[in-house]
Amino acid sequence: MKNPFISQLLLTTLLFSPTINAAESFVVQDIKVKGLQRTPIGTVYDYLPVRVGDNFSTDKVPEAIRVLFKTGFFKDVELERDGSSLIVTVVERPSIAKISFEGNKDLSTDELTKALKKIGLSEGKVFDQQVLDKVEQELRRQYFSHGKYGLKIETKVSDLSRNRVMLQVVLSEGQAAKIKYINIVGNKSFEIEALLKNFELSPSHLLSFYTKNDQYSKQKLSADLERLRSFYLDRGYINFTIESSQIAMTPDKKEIYVTVNIKEGDIFTVEKVKLAGNLVVDPQELIKLVKIGPGEDFSRKNATETSKNISDRLGDEGYSFANVNMIPDINEKQKTVDITFFVDPGKRVYVRHINMHGNTKTRDEVLRREMRQMESSWASNSKIERSKTRLDRLGYFENTTVEMPPVVGSADQIDVNYTVTEKASGNLTAGVGYSQNQGIIFNANVSQDNVFGSGKRVDFTFNNSNVTTQYRFAYFDPYFTLDGLSLGYNIGYLARDAAAANLSNYSTDVMNTGLNFGIPLNENDRLSFNLDLNQTKLKTSDYSSTEIKNFILENGSTYATLNASLGWSHDTLNKAIFPSSGGQQRLSASGTVPGSDLTYYKVDYKQQHFFSIAKDFTLKINGEFAYGDGYGNTKGLPFYENFYAGGIGSVRGFRANTLGPRDSNLNSFGGSSKVLGNAELFFPVPFVADAKSVRLGAFFDAGTVSNGLNIKDLKYSVGMSGEWLSPFGALAISIARPLNVNTNDRQQSFQFSFGQAF
Repeated sequence: MKNPFISQLLLTTLLFSPTINAAESFVVQDIKVKGLQRTPIGTVYDYLPVRVGDNFSTDKVPEAIRVLFKTGFFKDVELERDGSSLIVTVVERPSIAKISFEGNKDLSTDELTKALKKIGLSEGKVFDQQVLDKVEQELRRQYFSHGKYGLKIETKVSDLSRNRVMLQVVLSEGQAAKIKYINIVGNKSFEIEALLKNFELSPSHLLSFYTKNDQYSKQKLSADLERLRSFYLDRGYINFTIESSQIAMTPDKKEIYVTVNIKEGDIFTVEKVKLAGNLVVDPQELIKLVKIGPGEDFSRKNATETSKNISDRLGDEGYSFANVNMIPDINEKQKTVDITFFVDPGKRVYVRHINMHGNTKTRDEVLRREMRQMESSWASNSKIERSKTRLDRLGYFENTTVEMPPVVGSADQIDVNYTVTEKASGNLTAGVGYSQNQGIIFNANVSQDNVFGSGKRVDFTFNNSNVTTQYRFAYFDPYFTLDGLSLGYNIGYLARDAAAANLSNYSTDVMNTGLNFGIPLNENDRLSFNLDLNQTKLKTSDYSSTEIKNFILENGSTYATLNASLGWSHDTLNKAIFPSSGGQQRLSASGTVPGSDLTYYKVDYKQQHFFSIAKDFTLKINGEFAYGDGYGNTKGLPFYENFYAGGIGSVRGFRANTLGPRDSNLNSFGGSSKVLGNAELFFPVPFVADAKSVRLGAFFDAGTVSNGLNIKDLKYSVGMSGEWLSPFGALAISIARPLNVNTNDRQQSFQFSFGQAF
């Protein structure tokens, strides 16, 4: 191919030859540039090694052209002399107007665009034909890392107007290479099956379509080899090495064989453990944090955990950048190791500013009152992290992150920056169910958890189904005082037709007004007090049961009661929505005060715990026990205050409120005690990337309602559930199968709830 640089060099030499000899020169009085479309003329002047007033001759032409070509902006350059003027004529390279991808499924367009940007190819950049080779190399690198070795690439360059081009990349991704076999050579102390349990990669099996762990990638193999190394180092094999790993691929590039060669070495035990360096914290306190001791097999995991524990403890004292290094002294002959944890606390760090970002609606003070780290005090890692957890538990934000950048020009100051992503705090909630004799049941609630960004809650409930008619207004201020005393009040009216809810044949009209407040005891515990004034009117019909008629004969049909309650809660959840660790315990005792028309009490204890058992896999254990009874002149718990079970939030697979005792007409009557238990494993939805707003679950439910505790009446069910935090509210569905059913039980396999709290 003809070299454009050489040709232009020869042409320019000829153009200058009639006028200038090699030994001659002329003074450049003016420089004119022709042919520019996008490139600023100043760019040419900056790069051109000639200035007005310089002597210019033919022997300087090659260097001038070379410099302009080297910018990459031009594909053609000519130099001419016009009297005392130097004329520079250029032809610009085209710019890239658009880059499009076709056929990409495994990698998104955004991922591919970012990959090409790393090699200097993006929309608006100058196009160079030679870059296409780099494009293919980079795309192959990206796809090979995902096991797509059958990739085919075709690039098309189309000319557009105004010296622009469009780059089209057509991809045929092919199938990811599947792992046929993984072999480990050199293992003597452990069976290969035990070692492969630590691998993310595995040969193809029945669930590979979901887990995708049979798709080879270099990054996954590197991570698995590190897990293998950790497995041995955590069991005393200090000299363990991975000597090599080989990857063999079938000719059709569809199957891969992985072989890992290892050398185990010997087991080393710990001889001595000591602390050294600048121990700014009491050594006796630090010794308690050491997780490895003399006589034990060496464990890198325990040694690393010890370093982290000490570093975290120093971080609580303001030494945020402390280094705790584990220094082993290995005795090859005795097969022992002495471990020294060398502590370098660095300088104590203070917090200059705490900054909030992303709260476009929520007021700054709502976030700041959750802070446990204060400005101008020394930085405490645990307080900074605790503050983040408290922001997560507000329920106002989809995501919360924290950064601690050092203050420029200061060696002992940092800023703490919290960034939140707000979500809609207004909520329209609804419960929807279906039964053969009732049809569709609908109820609704409009609430604002963060009204006007103040952190206060306003709740208006309205319900006009064939079961209930309800109107209720409630207000709650979680920070009525600066130290966290909460205050709320409510007023409402509730008319309920129990028969329409599959209960006994009666109805109630209740007028209610109430006041509540709470007192924080510490970071996790809280006391709450409620006082409610109720006016209840009980109505019957010709179809009401004997139990109800007898109750009215004894107590009347209208009751004024003043209810008081005391509650305690312990909350260690890591976040309000879809928690993955921590738990909640709630104990409440309520009752009507002496002098009320009816005197009774109720006690309720609930607990739930979440355990993160793997990435995006969370186990929830839930339990509840409740009991009620009358006192004074009231015999037993009033029947309309009975407990009920069945349905979503209880024992799924049974229709709502249908478990437990029945009245003389065989309708659900509820009971004075309730026992519920639930175990549920949550996991991400296959092929859905956003695990933060949607998840599936497999559950086992158990529960019963009775008069007096009777475990023999427990009902059981198993099934699958789905939960989605939709833009319109929380959505929950379940498909359940009861395990022990008798002829009186009312089943409902599919159940649906919109807006129910998880």
